Amino acid sequence: MNTENFAKWLRLQGYKVIRTTSSYWYEIKPRIFQAFPYHWLITPTSQELSDFVMRNKVLGARFSTPINESVGCISYHAVLEETDYGPEHLGKWARKNVRRGLNRCTVEPISLNRLADEGWALQLDTLTRQGRDVVMTPATWRKCCLSAASIEGFTAWGALIGNKLAASVITYQMNDWAYMLYQQCDRKYLEDHVNNALAFTVTSHLLQQPGIKSILYGLHSLDAPPSVDEFKFRMGYTAKPVRQRVIFNPFIAPLVQPVSHSLLKISRKVFPTNSFLAKTEGMVRFYLQGKQNIYEQEWPDVVQEQIRDNVIRSG
Repeated sequence: MNTENFAKWLRLQGYKVIRTTSSYWYEIKPRIFQAFPYHWLITPTSQELSDFVMRNKVLGARFSTPINESVGCISYHAVLEETDYGPEHLGKWARKNVRRGLNRCTVEPISLNRLADEGWALQLDTLTRQGRDVVMTPATWRKCCLSAASIEGFTAWGALIGNKLAASVITYQMNDWAYMLYQQCDRKYLEDHVNNALAFTVTSHLLQQPGIKSILYGLHSLDAPPSVDEFKFRMGYTAKPVRQRVIFNPFIAPLVQPVSHSLLKISRKVFPTNSFLAKTEGMVRFYLQGKQNIYEQEWPDVVQEQIRDNVIRSG
């Protein structure tokens, strides 16, 4: 249940994985890399980044770095770093929704083989409901699930209404951290609050496991709608302030300017579900914001006050 197992899972899915001095990286798109483990806050040297980019012909890469670094977009990780967790840690409406959800569904571990068979419909429904382009296929979804089935540390959970899989999530334990990965839900069951029941039950279970001290529910996304993170915060998770740093190949970096960003934003409005445009616009936005003063950046309304207070407390 370590970083190498997570790297193995990515490789089994066909991703290229590279190790550098400070981190691991995987190729999420051709020549575009994301650092992992996701909760690591790294400070690679300029030489390390230059070697990584030039040796691997990297076009762009993204990683999280400490909040007190001078470069990088002020951002957050959705985390729970308190081992004490229960209904009393949720707001009034979240408690009510958890109670309703648990009255209408059963939350339990399911096999990753079952998730491979039944989870694709939920994943597809979730992406389309969020207005995101569907770049995954049934085959890549099966590979994602079945690759995890062969590696220690991965578990699938399902919210079941009768014998129908209404919502699901994959978890992974990495040393003293747990990750919530690929949560999805059939929109027919949203009013049954199965997502609330699922998140609450899985979070409670994970924090009871020996050695787990923290849970990562995801990074501040390049393109996900704000509602995705609003749900996590209502379920008791907090926005841990970090900087997300985006780097570009030195041959591309001079072209990354406010004008090119404006063109990308216009293109996104014309093609709102295009995943490539959404991710590219997000990386350019994070890159440009990374050069701004901490208080010049815009935040989703739901986290604005929390982030500002956390940043001030962090010094």
